[in-house]
Amino acid sequence: MVDTLSEPSSPGSSALDSYSQVVTSVAAELNPRVAALQVSRRGRDGNFQAGAGSAVVFTNDGFLLTNAHVVGRADAGKASFADGTETPFHVVGADPLSDLAVVRADGHTPPPARLGEASNLKVGQLVVAVGNPLGLAGTVTAGVVSALGRSLPARAGSSVRVIDDVIQTDAALNPGNSGGALAIATGEVVGINTAVAGMGVGLAIPINATTRQIIATLLADGRVRRAYLGVAGTPAPLPPNLAEQRDQRVGLRIVEVVPDGPAARSGLRAGDLLVSAGGEVVTSAQVLQRLMLADAIGRPLTLTALRSDVLIDLTATPVELAA
Repeated sequence: MVDTLSEPSSPGSSALDSYSQVVTSVAAELNPRVAALQVSRRGRDGNFQAGAGSAVVFTNDGFLLTNAHVVGRADAGKASFADGTETPFHVVGADPLSDLAVVRADGHTPPPARLGEASNLKVGQLVVAVGNPLGLAGTVTAGVVSALGRSLPARAGSSVRVIDDVIQTDAALNPGNSGGALAIATGEVVGINTAVAGMGVGLAIPINATTRQIIATLLADGRVRRAYLGVAGTPAPLPPNLAEQRDQRVGLRIVEVVPDGPAARSGLRAGDLLVSAGGEVVTSAQVLQRLMLADAIGRPLTLTALRSDVLIDLTATPVELAA
């Protein structure tokens, strides 16, 4: 007779146990460092509404990183930690066009989480989400990076910006996870959870060079200034001879030029095929968008475009994007 009552295998002998060890170690490191946020924000009708989300401690002196849509127009709120500690916080700065915000606790906070680098992620890599969905504090879910390089539109008033390099994961995310941590096996935070895109699909803002610059600007200035050209376009192929000559297959077909905007004053027209800006190859609106940071405001920017089979050089001077 087969012995069905034999001793179980040792804890470290299965792949599941190895997986569990990673998830539990990440949870142990990050749970104390991810706060539940409660805010009272004014709605468009003027009435105050209660809001909730998550935030990640990322400095030794009480600064936390979260989503701009979590804090909304609020100036302050309350942060609660896994050990039962509660402290008021105030909003240092928010940037709706990247969906990032920095708040500062007015009381004691745990040691900071370690920020990693999302550009090193691979599809299929294990990730762990830590947050406070549906008011359930200290919730941990795990999954994999299911896709990279996603785009997520963000809006602030009449301004629209596309957030690049968004991380897609199948780790379960629910309302309240926003602002929480997406971490890799080492415990480093590589993303800030931001949205549920559908059944089994969650999105996170990546921690990379661009977002680090945004975070530093929010810490220093409380807001992010951006440059504005006043154009809209869509990727379009270059003529074969020009593509070979420039070693560039795609440019940005200009479909709209805002009247009296910087691009219009430079002479750029709808129908032009923009191939470079400031010496950088332009293949999409996102490439152009990445050039529109604060240091571009008021600085002449050389644009090279194809018009009627002729390359022309124009000079535009971006202005500050209205808040």
